[in-house]
Amino acid sequence: MKQTKEPSRLFPARATRAVQYVPWLVGLALPLVVDATTSGNLAYCLLWAFGAVGLAAMWGYGGILSFGQTAFFGLAGYSYGIFTLNYGDAWFDSWLGLVAGLAVSVVVAALIGYMIFYGRIKGVFIGIVTLSVTLVLETFMSQTAGPQWAIGEARLNGYNGMGGMPPLTIPWPGGPLTLENASFYYLVLILLIVVYAAMRRLLDGTFGLTLIAIRENPQRAEMLGVDIRRHQLLVFVLGCTLGGLSGALYTVWGSYITPSTMGLTSAAMPVIWVATSGRKSIGGTVLGTALLVWLSQNLAVYGSQYALILLGAILLIVVLAAPEGLLPFVTRHLRRLRRRPGQDARLGGACLKREEGKS
Repeated sequence: MKQTKEPSRLFPARATRAVQYVPWLVGLALPLVVDATTSGNLAYCLLWAFGAVGLAAMWGYGGILSFGQTAFFGLAGYSYGIFTLNYGDAWFDSWLGLVAGLAVSVVVAALIGYMIFYGRIKGVFIGIVTLSVTLVLETFMSQTAGPQWAIGEARLNGYNGMGGMPPLTIPWPGGPLTLENASFYYLVLILLIVVYAAMRRLLDGTFGLTLIAIRENPQRAEMLGVDIRRHQLLVFVLGCTLGGLSGALYTVWGSYITPSTMGLTSAAMPVIWVATSGRKSIGGTVLGTALLVWLSQNLAVYGSQYALILLGAILLIVVLAAPEGLLPFVTRHLRRLRRRPGQDARLGGACLKREEGKS
């Protein structure tokens, strides 16, 4: 007789899949219940998630721990500012500036990644190299305060940073519509949904499985014919480009960018977010990063040191008690609590009776 799965056994899987859409639905509804200023602040919390997702792909799947996300954050932000300050604030120019920022991130990431992976740099030394690039770039940009440090109409302004960049606009019958507050929030959220869906599809497929094989045993993967350096370079460029997208959107959001966004503290933040959220969970990284940034912003009102102390304490707890990340840790324990007492014993007894019947 053909056996069918019990409805009770099917429900948890269906419920789990349905729960994945709840955060996105809540995100779409939030601007309807909060004011415009709060929507803009929520957009700020979400835009950092792009760089965190990129790091999760590199670190969680490829085993590449990089401290360079904020370097590409700054590169894309400055590139957007330089382009738009020189070519105007028309709607087409502002979007072209966003593309230019991403293009700069792709080119620089490809050059650095080629030197790292084809130069046979491995392990912790990748983190050292990327951190060095970040600090060198931050130091250089901090020293560009003189009037000679200008690219066309855009002055770099040293440690004070660049300001006055135009926002993104879209053509509208009554004139260009500026994307700000709620409209900018929806732009960031839609981009985040697209990136999330694309990354899930990519990392759940052959490319993601290949990265996991390289992470677990690169020598064995290479013996099986996998071009490990090409795959590492590709995921590095992808992750760094997402970091650049965060930087470009940040510049659009605040109309400024400063070298401090590439400092040592800033470079450590994506690592803390991803480690806390779960580096092997793209959805957990998005949710965890947004929550941690929101918490840091609220604590920063009383002093930035409180946010840093809290994040340091959270990271310490994660390393000691939940190395896979807080969200995967909580999810795993909730699944254990949801399991009914004696369920395993009944399932085992049913399997035993089935085997006896076959014999």
